[in-house]
Amino acid sequence: MTALNRGWIAFASANGAFAVGAGAYARHGLAAEPHAQELFRMAGEYQLWHALALLAVVLLVGRSSGAARGLARLAGWLFVVGLLLFCGTLYANALSVALPVAMTAPLGGTALIAGWLALGGSALAGRWAD
Repeated sequence: MTALNRGWIAFASANGAFAVGAGAYARHGLAAEPHAQELFRMAGEYQLWHALALLAVVLLVGRSSGAARGLARLAGWLFVVGLLLFCGTLYANALSVALPVAMTAPLGGTALIAGWLALGGSALAGRWAD
């Protein structure tokens, strides 16, 4: 297994654990703040689903070659960027933390969408091991 794939597994695992913790914090720590609670829940759901998607990318990168592998890797990087920007922005907004850069949530959401499209493109690009 490559160092990149191991890194993605570690990153996905950390995001999965963080998402579970965020859900617990949303339920218990933010119970008096419905808007913040909703932002935390949404970020946690997106984070958990995309952590799983990143694990799938690792499997697909290992079973593909050529353009299919390149698109699967692109999907992985887009998921990483999307997780950091989209989920990170929602968590920051829920905690009233000012971010130094504007439009991070839309950029992160766009990265997540592009990641799914790249993943779909990798399925159509050919060369997969059985």
